[in-house]
Amino acid sequence: MSEILSYTGFSVPILEVQDLTIEYPIRTRGIGGVKLSRRHDDSRITANTSGRPVAKALAQVSFRLEAGDRLGLLGSNGSGKSTLLRALAGILPPSRGLVYREGSLQALFNVNAGFSAHSTGRRNIYLRGLINGWTEDQISAATIDVIEFAQLGAYIDMPLNTYSAGMSARLAFAIATCFPSDILLMDEWIGAGDRDFRKKADDRLNRIIEQAGILVIASHNIEILKNNCNKIFILELGCIKDEGSSESILASY
Repeated sequence: MSEILSYTGFSVPILEVQDLTIEYPIRTRGIGGVKLSRRHDDSRITANTSGRPVAKALAQVSFRLEAGDRLGLLGSNGSGKSTLLRALAGILPPSRGLVYREGSLQALFNVNAGFSAHSTGRRNIYLRGLINGWTEDQISAATIDVIEFAQLGAYIDMPLNTYSAGMSARLAFAIATCFPSDILLMDEWIGAGDRDFRKKADDRLNRIIEQAGILVIASHNIEILKNNCNKIFILELGCIKDEGSSESILASY
């Protein structure tokens, strides 16, 4: 059984994962195919129910988070942190298992993706609002907020292909952090712009985190996890290798 459920009618957020497994098929024939042998020692390479080789990005991960939980994900590159976040966000469907959510969700990764380079900044705010399911009133409020926060001046009514990289980053960050959410997912800490704007962005991001009912953040930065999390999972080869309070886990990591 594999399913992603989402419901926003609850005032108390819940994020629950039961036996979550995500597998990717491995092509073993043809150009670019992978040649497997009995001596292959990667424990994540196995066969699915049809006998075809697959790589397990996540293997039977289970946990439950409620209001007030701040979960940090630690692990080396390829351990499954980003895969887990994308499964929680509904971007990656489970191969097996269940992801259950109660409450609104905001995923702060790839915040620059999906913009229209030939549309104005103002138009991109509107389009992103539609994608996010905002009401017309929310889009209007977001437009005012983004224009004030991103400090783009007259460029807000110019196409994005006239923006510098820093201006585009400020616009994307401002849109992504318009509204608080019940469940906030982050793949590393995000920031934008020069040093002065980064301070402003950090303050805004901290407010969004404080207002979230549940936070899940993946990071290699121990200080960020120490300052923002009360729980830590250490991931290895797609499994939760260790878990506990941030104090106990980070002290020995």
